[in-house]
Amino acid sequence: MDAVENAVTPAAPSTVANGTSSAIIVEEFEDLASLVRDDEASVSITVVGASGDLAKKKIFPALFALYYEGCLPKHFSIFGYARSKMTDAELRDMVSKTLTCRIDKRENCSEKMEEFLKRCFYHSGQYDSEEDFKELGKKIKQHEGPRVSNHLFYLSIPPNIFLDVVKCASKSASSVSGWTRVIVEKPFGRDSESSAALTKGLKQYLTEDQIFRIDHYLGKELVENLSVLRFSNLVFEPLWSRQYIRNVQLIFSEDFGTEGRGGYFDSYGIIRDIMQNHLLQILALFAMETPISLEAEDIRNEKVKVLRSMKPLRLEDVVIGQYKSHTKGGITYPGYTEDKTVPKGSLTPTFAAAALFINNARWDGVPFLMKAGKALHTKQAEIRVQFRHVPGNLYKGSFGTDLDRATNELVIRVQPDEGIYLKINNKIPGLGMRLDRSNLNLHYAARYPKEIPDAYERLLLDAIEGERRLFIRSDELDAAWELFTPLLKELEQKRMAPELYPYGSRGPVGAHYLAAKYNVRWGDLG
Repeated sequence: MDAVENAVTPAAPSTVANGTSSAIIVEEFEDLASLVRDDEASVSITVVGASGDLAKKKIFPALFALYYEGCLPKHFSIFGYARSKMTDAELRDMVSKTLTCRIDKRENCSEKMEEFLKRCFYHSGQYDSEEDFKELGKKIKQHEGPRVSNHLFYLSIPPNIFLDVVKCASKSASSVSGWTRVIVEKPFGRDSESSAALTKGLKQYLTEDQIFRIDHYLGKELVENLSVLRFSNLVFEPLWSRQYIRNVQLIFSEDFGTEGRGGYFDSYGIIRDIMQNHLLQILALFAMETPISLEAEDIRNEKVKVLRSMKPLRLEDVVIGQYKSHTKGGITYPGYTEDKTVPKGSLTPTFAAAALFINNARWDGVPFLMKAGKALHTKQAEIRVQFRHVPGNLYKGSFGTDLDRATNELVIRVQPDEGIYLKINNKIPGLGMRLDRSNLNLHYAARYPKEIPDAYERLLLDAIEGERRLFIRSDELDAAWELFTPLLKELEQKRMAPELYPYGSRGPVGAHYLAAKYNVRWGDLG
């Protein structure tokens, strides 16, 4: 890595632990902002696929939020690149409709918005044209002037054109004097073979250090807080093993279906879309051993060890489902195959549950249950840690035969309404001996009045700074696909029919049988 790369890659900001005062948070944020201010260098951010939904709804708003908080370098420019014909003014008009002053109510928000939009430019071109990217490079150079230039490309495009764009950008629009980095959106292939081919293709033009594979769930505040909770609190780390934990549940649910966007989803399905990346990444962070430092490579090394220790996924440990039409409150919600963008008779699962096991000394025998689905009864993402029953519990008579009611449970609610709570047993005040279950609750909205940054804000800032801790390394990706590819191929070869479940329900009944097989009850069912 050259001197320029080292100069513009400060250490990552530490995650704020529970109980930290808001003054420290502000001070830390200001320190962070000062790290990226550099009068001698400029950063040019190109959003490839600028006219798409992801760019409009997530990337441009995240960049504005970073600018608003003073976290972008003094000299920066943002370029939109797509095939659509558009002027700079039209891009700014399109972007302005998605920007909000949600960060706070300071009076200068509209002024900041105007200043930000003046830094946004557009260049129309084909994704496989080196000539068009050469013109983009010239436009970027005009705005950079004589400064050291750093280039960040965000590929908000379908994966089938990743390699065309990377080839053209690396040859015709990369930085000469500073760094060039590329953020790659999932999906990273459909299986081990296609993922390996994609990685091999990217590495023809980029080094591993230049590739930032983004999984926005790793930028979620509560996922970031996971290692803080475990490694900086003595009360939790000794309990983090098979000796005290009975099972771990990783739950993701959406209360809406594909809604006319089934074309993309049908070619991937819920396992590839959610489980193989979002939930598996959270599992690896949760289960890893203590890294020797908070450096990116040390953390990613431990995550890879977890993934490589996992037992092969068996078909009998997986349940798949697909939502069907359902009428509720006088409203009829269409089934998955009734979506006109979904092929008729599709067997693509919109729901999946799986039991996974880690074959190492810490976690041997502990079931890690994953559950992900669309068109369910609620929208949420959470981690549930169910602890073992108390041996020889003196108060088991107070709970009857249902000892699960007396089980301690740690819940990390990733979204919405972020929070961490621990279920404990306690005595109800009074002369009798009546027990109750209560929550020791850290509700983020109540404890921290400052709005939680969007995951894309954190990840974009990390990419600008060269902090790779929350991005996926190629060997991590390989290990994740090695776990899921045999299962996916078996499901497709046998044309396994998913169990149908009503739109807005709690999912297929088979998921409950899967949990019961390992003496587990899904914690989100109340």
